[in-house]
Amino acid sequence: MSTKVVVTGLGATTPLGGDVPSTWDGLLAGRSGAKALTAPEYADLPSRIAAPAAIEPGEVLRRVEARKMDRYQQFAVIAAREAWSDSGLEKDEVPGERLAVSIASGIGGLISLLDTYDVLRTKGPRHVTPFTIPMLMPNGGAALVGLEFGAKASVQTPVAACASGNEAIRHGLDLIHSGKADVVVVGGAEAIIHPLPMAAFGAMMALSRRNDDPEHASRPFDKSRDGFLLGEGAAVMVLESAEHAERRGARVYAEIAGAGASADSHHIVQPDPDAKGNTAAMAEALDNAGIAPGEVTHINAHATSTSVGDLAEAAGIRAVLGDAADDVVVTAPKGALGHMLGAAGVAECIATVLSLYHRIVPPTANLVDVDERVNLDIAVEPRKLPDGTLTALNNSFGFGGHNLTIAVRSV
Repeated sequence: MSTKVVVTGLGATTPLGGDVPSTWDGLLAGRSGAKALTAPEYADLPSRIAAPAAIEPGEVLRRVEARKMDRYQQFAVIAAREAWSDSGLEKDEVPGERLAVSIASGIGGLISLLDTYDVLRTKGPRHVTPFTIPMLMPNGGAALVGLEFGAKASVQTPVAACASGNEAIRHGLDLIHSGKADVVVVGGAEAIIHPLPMAAFGAMMALSRRNDDPEHASRPFDKSRDGFLLGEGAAVMVLESAEHAERRGARVYAEIAGAGASADSHHIVQPDPDAKGNTAAMAEALDNAGIAPGEVTHINAHATSTSVGDLAEAAGIRAVLGDAADDVVVTAPKGALGHMLGAAGVAECIATVLSLYHRIVPPTANLVDVDERVNLDIAVEPRKLPDGTLTALNNSFGFGGHNLTIAVRSV
């Protein structure tokens, strides 16, 4: 690996805000984006709380374009436009043949599927929109972002459940390392706050039932956690080869130094309790980036606020870093953002990048009483990072046993 890959643009629309600055401010403040779902269709669900996007995407986009997109696609396009603008790239500055897109989604256009089926049953086939199939397609978000910027080198849609976003970053890294592209727009988007998936996650006992206290319901690493909250939104980064970024004088946030991937092959929805899978992903990311365990400064944990997941990740971090784990500041954004599923990895990687860029780690919202089995230094207040070169890991683990870790280095 000889080509260095850097981050030059950031974009997001999340439960904390409609862009990156508002999201970052919300994370630093330890604020939660969770709310009660008061519509009648949620009344009989065991969990009636979630973290919806702070800004309605249909109010940001032009009406004529919004009506052709599923909600997750709207989020993807909004975040991509912010990231592209933030990168300072001008249209046509990158030839399409050197520009790629990798936008993930864990589920895709589920809300369009369910709503359109209701239209078919109640009004008949003549009322089904001709945009239905593109709105359902899991690759629809990536395709729309590719069309937006004229990407021709490659347009991909990684699908790895809750690890999809980090998989998209890894694909972007590979596309630049292989010489296929100079610039890759990477991201993740999700929008499934709907009674059906909430009933299904509820049946799995995966969601918090703290219905009377939504803002404090997602509690990563806390002794009283009882499950996660669904979040929605999108996050996008512009990755460039360092040579390309330097040539155009771009502002650089950080280096994406490496990536690691593994599979548990243990259970369809539960992590390997021995943490061998997540340990392997973190170890590969460190090796890929040329980072020694003692050099790691910070870890942005996947930590969904479920007991089995939090404990398996904590065990994996300790296994990879050994005694060096004592010197690492850990945070878990899902207390603030909820679980944005296919968007989570990129949203949390943006937090990791900004932590190194601003040298401050956001607190873990709602962490009051740390589970004594979690033997890690977890930030409960904003924590300053030292001067010098900093390195960090961003973890994402998904149903199906997918484990993805991204290594980030300060510049």
